[in-house]
Amino acid sequence: MIEPARSVLDVGAGRTTPRMDPTMATPFYPLVLGILAVWRLTHLLHAEDGPGNVLASLRRAAGQGFWASLLDCFYCLSLWLALPLALLLGQGLAGRLLLWPALSAGAILLERLTRKGEPLPAVFYSEDEENDHVLRQEQDATADGIPGTDPVAGR
Repeated sequence: MIEPARSVLDVGAGRTTPRMDPTMATPFYPLVLGILAVWRLTHLLHAEDGPGNVLASLRRAAGQGFWASLLDCFYCLSLWLALPLALLLGQGLAGRLLLWPALSAGAILLERLTRKGEPLPAVFYSEDEENDHVLRQEQDATADGIPGTDPVAGR
């Protein structure tokens, strides 16, 4: 029977030995299987057509809403697919909350290692370009520099 940890170090027989909190410990084997499962499912839904183009049809049927953007983004999809596996594999609330992004990160690392060609595209954000070092906006020039005069009409 495992006793709950009282401190980080357990002093006994004249030496100190590190001790893990059993509620936070995740065995290595289920962690690796969880990462592989998240990567495989994410890659399947994101990049493969599937038998008889079933998955390609699923992506087309998703349209252009939330589900389409989810299936188009490997990072987003891996995060959502990691959630149920983290709930299944994790022990305790803290363990599940830490395992959720860890499974997604492991799947992303595997995707980067196995992806051929171009890396995954980065998220792009753009704004309208502004003139640097300008305090006021430029105004249209007039005939003699006086506002209200029309250079064409000669007024």
